[in-house]
Amino acid sequence: MTDPLLKIENVVVDFKTVTGTVNAVRGVSYEVARGKTLAVVGESGSGKSVTARAIMSMLAENARVSQDSKIWFDGEDISSFSELQMQKIRGNRISMIFQEPLTSLNPIYTVGDQVAEIIQIHRPMPKKDAQAEVLRLFKEVQLPDPEARLGQYPHEMSGGQRQRVMIAMALANKPDLLIADEPTTALDVTVQAEILTLLKDLQKSHNMAVILITHDLTVVEKTSDDVVVMRYGEVVERGATRDVFSNPQHPYTKHLLASEPKGRPGPLDPNAPVLMEAKDMRVAFTLAYGGIFSRKKTDLVAVNNLDVTLRKGETLGIVGESGSGKTTLGMSMIRLQDANGGKILFDGKDISTLSRKELRPMRTRMQVVFQDPFSSLNPRMIIRQIIEEGLIVNGIGENAAEREEMVAKALEDVQMPRDAMQRFPHEFSGGQRQRLAIARAIVLKPEFILLDEPTSALDLSIQAQIIDLLRDLREKHDLTYMFISHDLKVVKALCHNVIVMQHGNVVEAGPTAQVLETPQTEYTQRLVNAAFNVTAA
Repeated sequence: MTDPLLKIENVVVDFKTVTGTVNAVRGVSYEVARGKTLAVVGESGSGKSVTARAIMSMLAENARVSQDSKIWFDGEDISSFSELQMQKIRGNRISMIFQEPLTSLNPIYTVGDQVAEIIQIHRPMPKKDAQAEVLRLFKEVQLPDPEARLGQYPHEMSGGQRQRVMIAMALANKPDLLIADEPTTALDVTVQAEILTLLKDLQKSHNMAVILITHDLTVVEKTSDDVVVMRYGEVVERGATRDVFSNPQHPYTKHLLASEPKGRPGPLDPNAPVLMEAKDMRVAFTLAYGGIFSRKKTDLVAVNNLDVTLRKGETLGIVGESGSGKTTLGMSMIRLQDANGGKILFDGKDISTLSRKELRPMRTRMQVVFQDPFSSLNPRMIIRQIIEEGLIVNGIGENAAEREEMVAKALEDVQMPRDAMQRFPHEFSGGQRQRLAIARAIVLKPEFILLDEPTSALDLSIQAQIIDLLRDLREKHDLTYMFISHDLKVVKALCHNVIVMQHGNVVEAGPTAQVLETPQTEYTQRLVNAAFNVTAA
């Protein structure tokens, strides 16, 4: 047995707030050896990231770490190190990759200068030499066209490219320990697979220890050596990944493993009438580029002459990478985005040429649930006002008392208590807010609901609850769904049929089980492999 590179014992972190003390981490202990990967899993609020920040000594000012907490790094007790001592370790021997690279990178400096700064802080050298080192790193993390990237700003790059820059920054000084905090959550499945393979390759070449914080159990199972399961600031289970997954001991671990999207969408009547249809739909955006005297315009085709059919009671999945046209297709189907060509039929009626005023009576029959319920629920209104608003606008309900009962019924349908009516959105968790967004949609008794990535921001167990809820509501109210997602596991569990999009085109379509289990095109095969067969390269 080799000595662990990092060993933490009895880490306790409290936060002093205006309402009292929050016990965020309660006596956490774990260790990781050089060259090994330790996965730390658990739901939001379990203390995963706070523990990692305690290791890095990067906690907020109102945080208090217990004097009994011990953190050993390479045989040295660093728990009592001063800020000056920690600055020599942070970014040098211990590095961290954060979840959202756009907010972690400085928007006013080029990515080349930002990575060069990290190198020069720990290894003083001329700027020219630092830039050469940055170029080498960009090549090592397989950033496309690395020379051109040196002078780019973060907003000019895709999510996957920004994450590669963050990895280059973390690896700039050849750290012994890399902490990766949800490094792939915001990325498409194909980009996620590339980043995970890259991290594994770099780990082998540098013999790094890696702490991977994630809620994706497929990633944990395929890429980590050991796993620690956290809940409410405590470690509830630990062990070799293989052993924990094959024989979990703690009820919470069993609950997490059982929360992976499962089941099938249920039968679909092949003779059910067509509720919604798009024929030869085209959506294009005009982009301007060039200088003031050489202005040019070009068309970006987001949806390229597509035909889409949804039968009553069907759930149709729309999948593809970011920029494939999924959301544009969905928004155009319900006329929240204007199409440039083609027809949209709802219950046999052509709605593609209707004015806003003519569309209004149809709005109660089609609703939408957005990806982020926190930004789609008005923070200044209580829940009753948010859900009731659609009833008032559409003249539904004889009086306030009747509308209140309708709101209460919608809350009951999404398994939320009646007293939720008097509270504000910020008083609820992410999963509860998504239930409230669904209640706002179903209170109008629609026939069709567009679901735009409604589970991507949620923890695994909450995600499973929302999937079950959507299934129940579909059967109870005979609903028809268009479900936009990049999570193929969720699509497999919820959707009868699926359309795979790339660059505004349909590359494959058919029954979900058939498309995802025996994909015919190279692009769909790549998506399926990335989602279901994460490899530890």
